[in-house]
Amino acid sequence: MRKVRRGPLHLLAIRSQSLPFLRLYLTLAFDHPVRNLAKTEVVKSAAIATLAGALVCYPRLALWPNRSYPIWYLEAVLLLGGFVLWAFVFAWHTKFTGQPVFNLKLPAKPCVLATLAGIIIATILHWFVDPLLRAGTPEDYPADLQQWFAMALFSLGFTQLFLVFAPFDWSVRLSKRRWFAMLFTVLFGVFVLVVKTRSSPTQLAPSLFWLLIIVRAVISFLSVWFYSRYGVILAWWWGFLLQTRHLPGLGGDP
Repeated sequence: MRKVRRGPLHLLAIRSQSLPFLRLYLTLAFDHPVRNLAKTEVVKSAAIATLAGALVCYPRLALWPNRSYPIWYLEAVLLLGGFVLWAFVFAWHTKFTGQPVFNLKLPAKPCVLATLAGIIIATILHWFVDPLLRAGTPEDYPADLQQWFAMALFSLGFTQLFLVFAPFDWSVRLSKRRWFAMLFTVLFGVFVLVVKTRSSPTQLAPSLFWLLIIVRAVISFLSVWFYSRYGVILAWWWGFLLQTRHLPGLGGDP
């Protein structure tokens, strides 16, 4: 039976019950043969991306009504969780996909494809889907430009990382198969949506619930497809185009 090393990092990973993300990272990096997570360049890149993400997420936290926790606590959770998720991205994305995380030399064809897809999907959502979903889940939609700005930044700074980037890179490392990782990412996004919907005090009608599932599955698939082949920047651009569908009709004041 293999002897388990009981150093300080191991004890911190096991005993820090209030910091599950930190415990997960330390356990993977030092007790499991996933040494890429402990590389200096991975830690440095993850730390920089996490700090930037926490900064752009602040407006959303500041505008969050009826917060159960203070902003400093929520930012701490984002810092710890974001660090682990970004470490997954920087440790495994390039290694298992052959593509850089931040591709600054994108070909014209995928850029045009992402732009057209974003405009078309955003238009469909704006005219045919959002009017139905807004009535059931109004908290998911901005009421003014200030809220839209905060929600768009949070989506780019954390939501896509949590729902697309990290799940894909984690699963592609385990499976070594891109199609499996894409499927897992889509299912994970649907699972998160189901958990959120079931825990909401407002119960959606079955037809509205399944419409929400279909929309999430389609958006998740296109997001992970762009990300897996062309990196974070194109996925961000696609996600930003989807967010712009909320702009028509918004006023400048709450």
